[in-house]
Amino acid sequence: MRARMVGVALALAAVAGPSPHAAERFDPFTSAAIEDRLGALLPTDLALQDAAGRAVRLGDYLGAKPLLLAPVDLDCQNICGVTLGGLLDALGALERTPGEDFELLVVSIDPQEGPAEAVAARAEYQARFAAAAGARYLTGDARPLLEAIGFRYAYDPVTGQYAHPAAVAVVAPDGRVARWLYGYPFEPFDLRLALSEAGDGTIGSLAERLSLLCFRYDPATGAYTATVLGALQAGCALTALLLGGGIALALRRERRGRR
Repeated sequence: MRARMVGVALALAAVAGPSPHAAERFDPFTSAAIEDRLGALLPTDLALQDAAGRAVRLGDYLGAKPLLLAPVDLDCQNICGVTLGGLLDALGALERTPGEDFELLVVSIDPQEGPAEAVAARAEYQARFAAAAGARYLTGDARPLLEAIGFRYAYDPVTGQYAHPAAVAVVAPDGRVARWLYGYPFEPFDLRLALSEAGDGTIGSLAERLSLLCFRYDPATGAYTATVLGALQAGCALTALLLGGGIALALRRERRGRR
């Protein structure tokens, strides 16, 4: 819940305007949210545009790899830049580049944006983050996609800005929403496990798979929390006590035998 509230609270920066009465007409807390649509299938036939102006389908990026889907306003200088920058920071810490074993789709939530905004955003992030090299930037009317994945947002005509959550969807290769990660910041550990899980064995080492046995995904926070780890720690403590008791009992019997 903390991360979810952080996302909404940061989104307030995107709708803050000069009018002191704007909050009376527009409430971002009721407009920006992530609905529980885990398992929902992306509209693979949805047509959008890439940074070169070519018509593409969402399905063109699915089938072989999991993908990260970042819904943002490309021209936004507030929460969107923080969200995408934090995601690329986390990917940099993992030393993973989009296009290798996963895809990163940056999808504009503003239907008025086009290839020009996509080109500008791509240049900006590639200049700042090495992990941005393989990211894809898509524009067009993405409303069917955002509705399908449960990404609720709204336009405030007073400020000319969008209120929206700060979150990234993790999508399985078959096009189904596997996880939501809430930021800022994005934890590299959570990101690694989410990609490994969504990839269904196509991403991650054996060590990462074993880590998944000790952590569970918490949809309320968009993060992984220890579950089995606590039980293992308790089991180790009990084992130590039993061993200590056994040793003490053996020593006591040995002393009696000598007497």
